[in-house]
Amino acid sequence: MLEKLKGLELKYEQLNQEMVKPSVLDDPETYQKLAKAHAELGEIVTKYREYRTVLEELDDAQVMLGESSDEEFTNMLQEEISQLSGAQERLEEELQVLLIPKDPNDEKNVIVEIRGGTGGDEAALFAGTLFRMYSRFAENNRWNVDVLSSNETELGGFKEVIFMIEGNGAYSRLKFESGVHRVQRIPTTEAGGRIHTSTATVAVLPEAEEVELHIEANELKIDVYRSSGPGGQSVNTTDSAVRITHLPTGLVVSCQDEKSQHKNRDKALKILRARLFDQLQEEAEKEQAAARRSQVGSGDRSERIRTYNFPQGRVTDHRINLTLYKLDLVVDGDLDEIIEALTTANQVEQLKETADVSHD
Repeated sequence: MLEKLKGLELKYEQLNQEMVKPSVLDDPETYQKLAKAHAELGEIVTKYREYRTVLEELDDAQVMLGESSDEEFTNMLQEEISQLSGAQERLEEELQVLLIPKDPNDEKNVIVEIRGGTGGDEAALFAGTLFRMYSRFAENNRWNVDVLSSNETELGGFKEVIFMIEGNGAYSRLKFESGVHRVQRIPTTEAGGRIHTSTATVAVLPEAEEVELHIEANELKIDVYRSSGPGGQSVNTTDSAVRITHLPTGLVVSCQDEKSQHKNRDKALKILRARLFDQLQEEAEKEQAAARRSQVGSGDRSERIRTYNFPQGRVTDHRINLTLYKLDLVVDGDLDEIIEALTTANQVEQLKETADVSHD
C-alpha cells in the first residue's frame, strides 16, 4: 500500500509542475484535464501526508519512551502513543477505502426509469411515490430534475416515468437504487382495509455523452405520431411524439411529453444513448470474469432490493438487512442513511475482493 501511495504522491507533484508550464496555461483544454487529475489525487495525497506525519510522531514518541526514566513523562508518552496508534489505524482504513478504484461514472448525471410492476393501479401509484421520493432527494441536494418521458394513469400514478437528475456525483449516490421496490399498504380504493403488496422496478443509468457513445444516423429509424394522454384521449393535434428504434440492437424509445417534435427527439436520444451505454458496460463486465461484482453493486433489476411497509412505518433494504422506522421521512426524500449504509457495504465488499485477489 505504501509503495502505491508514494507513486500517487509523485504523480501529484508532477502534475503540479506540469500545470504551471506556460504551454499548458495557454491551452485551456490540457490545463482542465490536468487540473481534474490533480484534484482527484488531492484527497488521497493529503491523507497520505497526514498518515506519514502520524508515523513519524509515533516513531519519535517510542524512541523517547525507551529513553525516559521520568514516571510522569513516561505516562504522558504512553498516552500520546495510544492516541497516535488509534490515528494510525483510522488513517490506514481511510486510505484503503480511497485506494479502491473509482467508478468512472460516479460524477455523472443519471437517467432514472421507474415502471409500475405487479399490482395494477396501486403499482402505478407506488411508481409515483418513488418518483416523488427521488425528486425530493434531488431537491435536497440542489440537483435538477427533468422529466424525459412519462405515461400517467387516471388516478395520478405512472405506468412508466423516465427522468434525468443533473448534479455532481448523482450516479455515485443513486447507483444502488436499481432493482425491484416493494410496497405494502392499504390502497385508498380498498374498502375492507386490507393491505396490498405491489411492486415497481427502478433502473438507474449513467448519462452517456455523445463523445462517449456515437450513434450513426443510419442506425436509427425515427417515426413521428400524435401523442395521447391517459385513457387514450388525444392531447395533441400535431405529429410531435417521437419513436426511435436503434436498428442494430432493436432498442425502442418513445417520447411524447413535449409539444415540440425536436425536443421529444432530443429526449428520446438521451434515453437511448444511456440504455446503449448501460448495455455495453454490462457486456464488458461479463467478459471480465475476474471482476466479480458485489451483491450490493449488482444492479440486477429483477432483484427485490427494498420493502416499504406503510402500516408499520418501516423501510427495509434486503441487501444489507437494514431496517429503519422512518418511512415517512424516506419517501419524502431522506435517503442519506440508506445510501451511506449501501456505499459502506459496497466498499467493504470491494476491500474483501481486493484482499482475495492479492492473496491468490
